[in-house]
Amino acid sequence: MQRSTKIVATLGPATSEPEVLSRLIAAGVNVVRLNFSHGKAEDHIARAQLVRDIAQQQGVPVAVMVDLQGPKIRVGKFEKNKVMLEPGQPFVLDAECEMGNEYRAGLDYKELPRDVEAGAVLLLDDGRIVLDVEAVEGSAIHTRVRIGGVLSNNKGINRQGGGLSAPALTAKDMEDIKVAAKLDADYVAVSFPKSGADMYMARTLVHASGSHAQVVAKIERAEAIVNLEELVDASDAIMVARGDLAVEVGDAAVPALQKRMIRLAREKNKLTITATQMMESMITSPVPTRAEVSDVANAVLDGTDAVMLSAETAAGKYPVETVEAMARVCLEAEKSTDYRLDRDMLSREFVRVDQSIAMAALFTANHMKVKAVVTLTQTGATALWISRVNCGVPIYAMTPEVASYRRLSLYRDVIPMLLTHDCDQKSLLVSAELKLLEQGLVQPGDLLVVTVGDTVGQMGSTNTMKIVRVAARG
Repeated sequence: MQRSTKIVATLGPATSEPEVLSRLIAAGVNVVRLNFSHGKAEDHIARAQLVRDIAQQQGVPVAVMVDLQGPKIRVGKFEKNKVMLEPGQPFVLDAECEMGNEYRAGLDYKELPRDVEAGAVLLLDDGRIVLDVEAVEGSAIHTRVRIGGVLSNNKGINRQGGGLSAPALTAKDMEDIKVAAKLDADYVAVSFPKSGADMYMARTLVHASGSHAQVVAKIERAEAIVNLEELVDASDAIMVARGDLAVEVGDAAVPALQKRMIRLAREKNKLTITATQMMESMITSPVPTRAEVSDVANAVLDGTDAVMLSAETAAGKYPVETVEAMARVCLEAEKSTDYRLDRDMLSREFVRVDQSIAMAALFTANHMKVKAVVTLTQTGATALWISRVNCGVPIYAMTPEVASYRRLSLYRDVIPMLLTHDCDQKSLLVSAELKLLEQGLVQPGDLLVVTVGDTVGQMGSTNTMKIVRVAARG
């Protein structure tokens, strides 16, 4: 059984060796994430090339996603690397402090004193430490510890309810976008965007660098929820980044927001990645908790395109086992997926011919006993539209474009395949049918729904849907 939901794995020290990376891809990874908060440019470039070499050896598409660091909204370093904060004690965050101690800490984000006022609540280290702001004097923010604990070097800072003015794209991000172009990234994820304008700027910079990567908005700020619709419109995909988002809006609000974000993205024909602590316990344990299994399954049932692993594969003890466990959960959850066309889909109006053909293929696949949908595509747009509603059959997206082949590996329900660029439609259809027969994916007599364009090789030219019965080939 083909798995519909895709798996994104973050690479790191635990997955740097070629042998481990090979096992990781064999276990079912569809997209690798390069976290540009860590590592050097040359290391990321070498790692991306290694991924592509291994994927080619295994005959599978694997996309590369560059995740930009974004603004460093963090405390600075401490003289003894960490301090213990007790409830009720005063503590100062000072933008001019170079080395912190038990009384004060420096700030990587120097603008923080301008973004807060008395009465604001600051959450440090993913909300584990809570500080109440009592006064702001120049570069110093005077706070009182509400919830204490150990605070170590470079821990993150959030303001409860949002309101930090840090730009989504820093000077480092702009340089890293050039690195993303150099390693031919398929996706570029933007950290902490607040509005559609942030994503339009990111897309402009990506294109200016010579890259054709698609842009992913990481939804992790309270302001992003307010501007959710414009962020989705301005992006190719969104990441439900539940860590920082939970700190800013409250953890209890996140499950409903996750469902809302995935539903909205699918309605707007965009991709979704659900991330953060999906199998966190497997950093040190060979098996997930029951709660983690339910979390991954719930994201699958919500309709996410992909589920993502972070530290589990970057630094965990069991990276391959984690991917295998996640794949099993996805497959099991997909068995209970409802395959009915939404009423909303039946009442939609379309202005593009290729989108209308995609919806016709979806409707036909849903009402006939077809083996698969086959879409012959240049950019993958037709496959994307078909995949936005569960039709209950695999979607084989065949393309002569290597970039599309890799990018399609993130789309739910879609199995990308490379196809030689034939000069006419008839030859292309025969080649597609032969490829499916050779791989045992279809049998003679099976029905297929096929979408194709009269003008072979031209973007946006899909204008034909065919119902094809697979012929026996001698």
